[in-house]
Amino acid sequence: MRSYGTMLLLIPGPVTTRPEVRAAAGIDIAPWDFDFRDIYAGVRTRLLKIANGGGAHTAIPLPGCGHFIVEAALRTFLPPGGRILVPVTGDYGARMIRLAHEAGRDPVPLAVPANQKAAPEAIAAALDRDPTLTHVGLIQSETGTGIVHDIHAIGDAVRARGRRTIVDAVSAFGALPLDMAAHPEIDAVVFTANKCLEGLPGIAYAIARIDRLEAGAGQAGSWSFDLADIYAQTTTRGDGRPRFTPPAQIVNALHTALEFLEQEGGPDARLARYMANRNALYDGLIGIGLTPYVGPENQGPIVVNVHAPPDPAWHLQKFVDALKQRGVTISNFYNTPTPGFRAGCIGAFGPSEMRGAVAAMDQALNDIGVKTRNGESK
Repeated sequence: MRSYGTMLLLIPGPVTTRPEVRAAAGIDIAPWDFDFRDIYAGVRTRLLKIANGGGAHTAIPLPGCGHFIVEAALRTFLPPGGRILVPVTGDYGARMIRLAHEAGRDPVPLAVPANQKAAPEAIAAALDRDPTLTHVGLIQSETGTGIVHDIHAIGDAVRARGRRTIVDAVSAFGALPLDMAAHPEIDAVVFTANKCLEGLPGIAYAIARIDRLEAGAGQAGSWSFDLADIYAQTTTRGDGRPRFTPPAQIVNALHTALEFLEQEGGPDARLARYMANRNALYDGLIGIGLTPYVGPENQGPIVVNVHAPPDPAWHLQKFVDALKQRGVTISNFYNTPTPGFRAGCIGAFGPSEMRGAVAAMDQALNDIGVKTRNGESK
């Protein structure tokens, strides 16, 4: 079996990273050392630029995973009992609902077919029916299904009705389009370092409106997950370190990863590479007799979900194990309503590696004895 150091990670995060990024995490750093302040501050400045955030916005760090920063945003920008509409097309919309509920907020689900994009018209109609809904919670890239929602078109509909949005861009930030300056209805966009930014897991960020942070002071009901309190600290310290012990090595790795993003040509160039990866994967899967879960008109560039082959020999974990023997790792679970598997298109690799991964999938299916591959189209 190949070692993890030489594996191609085809999961929607953490992703395959460059050796320079991993090396940047291997340096011993004192988290509070003043010599490291420029790295903390520089990362925040670069993230603001990616989001096209101006003087009205700030970047807020929070150690931890994507769920942490989503909960922090819900707590900070919604008061206790505050009501938020959440279009649900997969697991991560459902998780936002649970996070809001557990935080004492009132989430209202809007059902959307799992292989379709959320329609701005449907969201507008739901807001018109219920004037007590102050926010819409959007999952920009739903990795449970592979759908990418148009947060800008939806945002236009939300802004026209005087409401606000919180955007979970955990698997989108750094590649998919985002323009916060043009969308003042966005209270915050939240994301992590270890997906399209091609950094390492361990820290999350919110790009948030300063006026909305100030308006949300004191309502989080949590010291750890209070973005307004973290922002208040940045105004006194200036460099944007988390309040508690920061993962300095992970921030250093993100600093290196952001340099590579800039060298590549920024989010547009990264998106183009991910689109090429997606095309190689999507077309390749069809070429070996498999059926993607989402139609090509709705398929995003982050992750592709695939129907399980209708063959009695199919077994997801056996397929995952056979694929690992060939140097490729995919998720060993699925998030779609029907059985299948998913493969990520993001990370530090290109379409040639993806075509090799498809060939490995073809061989892995043979290894476990799958002969019938055509699933039922959705």
